[in-house]
Amino acid sequence: MRKIPSTMATQHPDNASAPYWHERPYLSVNAELEECFRCYSELGIQEYNWDWEGKFVDEAVIDRLYNAYGDFFQKHPLGKDFFLTFRIANPRVEKHHRVGRAFMVMLTAAHLARQFNFYSPPLFEVILPLTETSEELIDLKEAFRELVGLKHKLLSLNGYLDDIEMIPLFEQVEKMMSSEEVLEGYISLHKQKFGYKPAYMRPYCARSDPALNSGLVPTVLAIKVALSSYLDFEKKEKIRLYPILGTGSLPFRGGLNPHTVSRFLKEYKGIRTAVIQSAFRYDYSQKEVIGAIQKLNSQLPKSTPKHLNTREVRLIREVIPLFTKNYRQVIEKLGTFINEIALQVPRRRERHQHIGLFGYCRALAKIRLPRAIPFTACFYSLGVPPELIGMGRGIKEAKESGLLSIVEQTYEYLKEECLDAGYFLNHENLESLAQTEPAFRLVLEDVCILEKYLGTRLGPKDKSHKEHFRLTSLVYEKYKRGENIQELIGQTGVLRKSLG
Repeated sequence: MRKIPSTMATQHPDNASAPYWHERPYLSVNAELEECFRCYSELGIQEYNWDWEGKFVDEAVIDRLYNAYGDFFQKHPLGKDFFLTFRIANPRVEKHHRVGRAFMVMLTAAHLARQFNFYSPPLFEVILPLTETSEELIDLKEAFRELVGLKHKLLSLNGYLDDIEMIPLFEQVEKMMSSEEVLEGYISLHKQKFGYKPAYMRPYCARSDPALNSGLVPTVLAIKVALSSYLDFEKKEKIRLYPILGTGSLPFRGGLNPHTVSRFLKEYKGIRTAVIQSAFRYDYSQKEVIGAIQKLNSQLPKSTPKHLNTREVRLIREVIPLFTKNYRQVIEKLGTFINEIALQVPRRRERHQHIGLFGYCRALAKIRLPRAIPFTACFYSLGVPPELIGMGRGIKEAKESGLLSIVEQTYEYLKEECLDAGYFLNHENLESLAQTEPAFRLVLEDVCILEKYLGTRLGPKDKSHKEHFRLTSLVYEKYKRGENIQELIGQTGVLRKSLG
């Protein structure tokens, strides 16, 4: 059995500060090659996600890595000790040509590695974002196999990498809770079409996009249901599952940073691979980062999920809509407002924009939303952490329905994460926003209820929080005057140790 990595670095652009090895926070496509190498060699991260979804990408990645760092990869082979995993574009969402290009890179990389006596194949897994059905996984696997079969005297692709493993990425609350059905369908189709079952699978649960669409509590509860269902799946199918969780640093996007590793290991028992995004790597000291990664690498292989019984799953399914509707009631009314501010969130990577030839975005109901990082940065920079949206009213309705206990026992660190987010609340901004935007009156109600539930007033506690409060007041004042707030948003991100 191949080595299963415990930590996966991604190119998510949520860092507020410059990388320790770079002169500025913005990373070009060219700089990502060095980033990849440093994640392996200096930080000890075992896997790097080379992202083809919604961004520009260097397609000569293997050629360049071997050429620049050949000695390292002879000693620590790609595909054996360290891993480079492509997150490909979903053909249902982005243009088909990007999948073909990714597949060709994988095939030619295997040929290159063999030719120059590196371990081969260096690439053999792909992540499919926005996975919804087992058929789309099988279709991509079949497409790859057909591509391998191409033969010409000038170009022969077979014999180096004949097959790939699929990593389904589930990015919606309901899709995560029913993800075992997609896995079961995939296993059945795989055996039917190829004559055997895969030896293992790595189901990948997102944290950012489900939270963006449904709120914090529904996302966490859905992940717990998914992890529990994977236990039953393993027993039924006799196939090992190694779940991945896509966590950012702030609670809304996962709450994993160098200061919260112990809490993360307890909250998300059963996760085998933790995502280490840019803010984790670059907004904390290098010593803290390396220590935290070492702890994840050593502890995650020992992690086992908590099993939920039928009654608990039923109660979770009943309570999720209470939080979702209260969250969406706010977000669906603020589409224009959110997008206006999100446009001023500093860019950190060469991503495609929402418009133009490669237009790409997320959507909720009938409104177009920015991606999760600028979305989160937008609210935090105003002093209104998105964790709080819908939270108070959700808790109130859950309590009235007799369902609050299932939330508390399943989401073990609910109160702690609400407090962590609450340190960045600017009461004055929220009260002012509530006077002009009716949706923010609901958020003000959420905060009042949540403060009673927690038994404390939310707001800044230490010097850094108070400086964040001051800057968010400036952000709001400048926004009202129509002035540029990009630099201020960046400054608030440095204080909270994550852009969004």
